[in-house]
Amino acid sequence: MKALIYFIFTAILLASPYPNFTKKDFIFIEKTSGEISKNRVMDYQYTIESYKKDSKDTKLKKVNLYLNQLLPQYDDITQNTEDYWASPKEFLIKGYGDCEDYVIIKYFTLIKLGFSKDKLFFTTVYEQYTNSYHMVLSYFKIKGQAPLILDNLSFRILNLNKRNDLKADTFINHTGVYKIDKNNKLNKIQDSSKLFQDLMKKRKKEN
Repeated sequence: MKALIYFIFTAILLASPYPNFTKKDFIFIEKTSGEISKNRVMDYQYTIESYKKDSKDTKLKKVNLYLNQLLPQYDDITQNTEDYWASPKEFLIKGYGDCEDYVIIKYFTLIKLGFSKDKLFFTTVYEQYTNSYHMVLSYFKIKGQAPLILDNLSFRILNLNKRNDLKADTFINHTGVYKIDKNNKLNKIQDSSKLFQDLMKKRKKEN
């Protein structure tokens, strides 16, 4: 039985794409950040793996619900900077982060679960109730329709048109930076985002 469990555990670690943690990572995290951090990372690894056979709609709901349970904290408190984009590994080890960090980990987690990165966008929005800027993850499930919004401030996933509290500003992914028009068409305004490119470089170093 122990041999079977070890085989299954090893197979998961080897087969799972980023963000992925090895047994050596777990040992290192426990030594440097403590047992609570190690347990949180292990729980993420096993929980996300358990979603793989679910439908895409179910995956969206489960990922949003699960990751929204991580604690929010502003960048100027956690990183002494107002705009730090933490990698999923950094976020999981710390256990808390800013709105951008939720977007980033949801983005990579959904890709890990088989979603196309072409349909996922980091989205800056103006939150009209708080009069402040915020970031959410947009998923363009159907071309020509408003995207679904994954928000760390809401456990519900709603169409952008139903989020009366949000006014979309920019949409960012690996193809560039965009604005959305009234027909839900994305129009490119920049070829790339420096913060997004820096995040991808960090992700490669961690892999």
